[in-house]
Amino acid sequence: VQLQASGGGLVQAGDSLRLSCAASGRTISNYDMGWFRQAPGRERAFVAVIRRSGGGAFYEDSVKGRFAIFRDNAKNTVYLQMNNLKPEDTAVYYCAAKTGGRIIVSAIRDNRQYDSWGQGTLVTVSS
Repeated sequence: VQLQASGGGLVQAGDSLRLSCAASGRTISNYDMGWFRQAPGRERAFVAVIRRSGGGAFYEDSVKGRFAIFRDNAKNTVYLQMNNLKPEDTAVYYCAAKTGGRIIVSAIRDNRQYDSWGQGTLVTVSS
């Protein structure tokens, strides 16, 4: 599956952005889909994951209540709605798919669980 992330940009603290991850090649309705981010000089870090077929969603603690991950299977797209953005949210955001099996929830932050990655989209939040 090929993933194309988009929707990043330069915003001010408190603003909102919606990132999109459009998939092609395969339908993603049967995949757990995640978002990760990588800030300058830091490792890629887990943001959120949405499981397939109503399996729920999980979030990194610092984005709970501000970010929402959801999917539109008809459009073969996963979204990350980001509200009340903070300067510390500045990063390149990546979407990812686990095409074989399901995410192990106890290791949800482990990006090695994902086997397909999109290119990143840059989000910059100014104070």
